[in-house]
Amino acid sequence: MPLADGTSLCQVQRMKLHILGICGTFMGGVAALAREAGHQVEGSDQNVYPPMSTQLEQLGIALREGYAVDRISDDCEQIVVGNALSRGNPAVEHVLNAGLDYISGPQWLAENVLRGQRVFGVAGTHGKTTTSSLLAFLLDAAGREPGFLIGGAPANFGVSARLGGGEDFVVEADEYDSAFFDKRSKFVHYRPDIAILNNQEFDHADIFADLDAIKTQFHHLVRTVPGNGRLIVNAEDANLADVLQRGAWTPVTTFGIDADADWRAELTADDGSAFRLLRGGEVVGEAGWPLLGRHNVMNALAAFAACDAAGVDVATLLPKLADFQSVARRLQHLGEHDGIHVIDDFAHHPTAIRTTIDGLRRQMASSDGEGRLIAVLEPRSNSMRLGAHAAALGPSLADADLVRFLLPANLPWDAEPVIAALRDGHLHRDSQTLIDDLLALVRPGDRVLFMSNGGFDGVPHRFLAALSGT
Repeated sequence: MPLADGTSLCQVQRMKLHILGICGTFMGGVAALAREAGHQVEGSDQNVYPPMSTQLEQLGIALREGYAVDRISDDCEQIVVGNALSRGNPAVEHVLNAGLDYISGPQWLAENVLRGQRVFGVAGTHGKTTTSSLLAFLLDAAGREPGFLIGGAPANFGVSARLGGGEDFVVEADEYDSAFFDKRSKFVHYRPDIAILNNQEFDHADIFADLDAIKTQFHHLVRTVPGNGRLIVNAEDANLADVLQRGAWTPVTTFGIDADADWRAELTADDGSAFRLLRGGEVVGEAGWPLLGRHNVMNALAAFAACDAAGVDVATLLPKLADFQSVARRLQHLGEHDGIHVIDDFAHHPTAIRTTIDGLRRQMASSDGEGRLIAVLEPRSNSMRLGAHAAALGPSLADADLVRFLLPANLPWDAEPVIAALRDGHLHRDSQTLIDDLLALVRPGDRVLFMSNGGFDGVPHRFLAALSGT
């Protein structure tokens, strides 16, 4: 895996690194890559927790809980700072006062791993993790041995990050900011050769004032893609069209289901579990896979278009889709007892909630069962907590038969009107009360769909355990 100057990672000077915020999915991935490259790595976090803590401990990385000054070893040569830390944090103040060398996670990744690689950057409000995982899986199936850093746990690989053995590297290209000292989006650092723009909506209300501010960051990303690279763009997204209107200096390949696009899919199963792939109007082939929903078919189109842009014969990859296992917490079936199915999903935005419910509803309609779809939501993301999505939340849940909310403490907006507009909704402020309510109402055939981008106080697993009496 040569770098731009002809050297390889094994020739790069080894360092001792301390990673602040190491248990986040991105920073944990950075730690894994640094360790694989031969650096000595330690780290700290406010809460040291699985699954990232388990993955890092298996790699021999020392983890320390809390951000006290003594958590950083005196002989560390560089501090990699996660974007969850800000001024006033004891570790941050120590790094600054002591004049220690520090760098953001995205910049470290760009300078130490991505340089000299063919970089695939997967950006968008929704679907980044699934699309990144699928793209890495397909490139691997094609014999490319790609490296990757993914903000989740791709089941086919068992790790969230690896250096790989080839020249390709897939990175989940997040628009969130880089660090307390660098408010640019992470993806500006990556300089991808092939960039996927999956979709764009307003999100991250804690750092972006409005949708236009996000469009500006995506425009900055487009500016970094070389003229001999490729932009893979959702043809159905008007916001992305607006971004491209600001300027694009790279060939554009489009994908869509309903739109006139370079890559298209025709659903051969209403729930999205099977589809026909077309390029330029010509049929490439058909595929079936374990994933559900129109949104996941769009993710597949983006991944196939990116593989084609890298010279991979896509027709040979279609049969591989049946073996794709997606990512933990993306419509993950946790278990079943007495005909009641428990499903865990990461959905944290009204659009993601709506498409997740739609995909599951279509699957239920194609089966013989008559069970209900029970949606259980924890509005935990920063945007949800701030109320940025409050107006759209009710409509996104409308196709569920019953809805239950677990409200975080000190939610600054009134969730009662959202619940009142639903056919059967109820608020809970205590997780055990929520579990008791669900146990009393479920019946055979029901699907209980838990949605949160956080730990949900362990409710999905606790409910399944209570349901089965374990």
